[in-house]
Amino acid sequence: MPASPGFYEQPTMGTSTFDAISNCKLILKTMKKTIVFGINLLMGLLFICLASYIQAQHETAIKVTGIRSPKGKIVLNVFKDKATYDDEQPYKKLTFEKSALADGTLTISCELEPGIYGFTMVDDENSNGKIDKNIIGMPKEGFGFSNFFMQKMKKPVFDDFKVDLKTQQKIEIKVKYM
Repeated sequence: MPASPGFYEQPTMGTSTFDAISNCKLILKTMKKTIVFGINLLMGLLFICLASYIQAQHETAIKVTGIRSPKGKIVLNVFKDKATYDDEQPYKKLTFEKSALADGTLTISCELEPGIYGFTMVDDENSNGKIDKNIIGMPKEGFGFSNFFMQKMKKPVFDDFKVDLKTQQKIEIKVKYM
């Protein structure tokens, strides 16, 4: 018999509970798919970012020659430009053991993005992390610059020893002792 106007037929208890449970299951299934999709998307983006970061970093090999003693450590300062060099604020400061030293030569490496850098090094024979100087300010320990051997008693400018890692693969530093 058809319902009369204004009359509302209430569903039975069993039917509405079943519908509610079915709707909840459907909602949970949809949420689960959305979460899995979001996680997969996030992981994919993270992988792409990590891959591009790894590709941007290049291992740079630096050959240091003329080291007189196996004592101490090699301190390598990496500068990005003239201003950081003039302010003595390296982009990176790395320390290397001399355990692989052979005939006064040591090859060291570091990870850097392609670009222009200037490398300075100190043969820190007493491992105090800095270059020691005598009473008149002359270095007691060895020092050097990338692809530049100091001929005069004048500190070089950044342009004298800068290196473009995009085009130059070989970097050499010849140690000078006073």
